[in-house]
Amino acid sequence: MKSKWLDQPEDHDYPAAANYLSLVLPPPHALALAESLKQGELVRFKAKDLLRASRLPLLSKGNKYVQNNLKKVAKGERLSPVLLVRGSIEQDRPLTVADGYHRVCASYFIDENTEIPCRIVDWA
Repeated sequence: MKSKWLDQPEDHDYPAAANYLSLVLPPPHALALAESLKQGELVRFKAKDLLRASRLPLLSKGNKYVQNNLKKVAKGERLSPVLLVRGSIEQDRPLTVADGYHRVCASYFIDENTEIPCRIVDWA
């Protein structure tokens, strides 16, 4: 089994990212950052490196959203690229996964070296 990816994030990923970012930023800043993700650089990072840089734990295979993504991959469906906000070593700020955490975890279970397409921007 190998993860396949869409060329671009799905339209509904950006409002989801804005919603998450509004938990850690004032809403106007969260919306602006989510909007900037639409033009963010499209890069690829390994699943294991995304988890390390974000300091997020690997969710279990039993998580229903991880399971849903694993089922999509098994059926040959393409996953949406992940939306990221770059962290900062100097400020001890980890990478922020604005949208796609469950996709990262599902991909890790398939192969921790899976190259995941991501849109990434810097904190504004």
